[in-house]
Amino acid sequence: MAVQQNKVSKSRRNNRRAHDALVAANPNECPSCGELRRPHHVCPSCGSYADREVIAQASEIDLDEDAA
Repeated sequence: MAVQQNKVSKSRRNNRRAHDALVAANPNECPSCGELRRPHHVCPSCGSYADREVIAQASEIDLDEDAA
């Protein structure tokens, strides 16, 4: 079991934790719809990535009543 040799002061302990803070997200504007989205991710509002549609939206898909 690890046992410390000397007491670690509050200042030294807090200096070690100085880089552990959370950083805020860095949203970018989607080039096709203008909504904010995470960088290098598919846009959740329009489903496009790199100026092409990757995910079809539910409103664009025609669902047959017999298929359900």
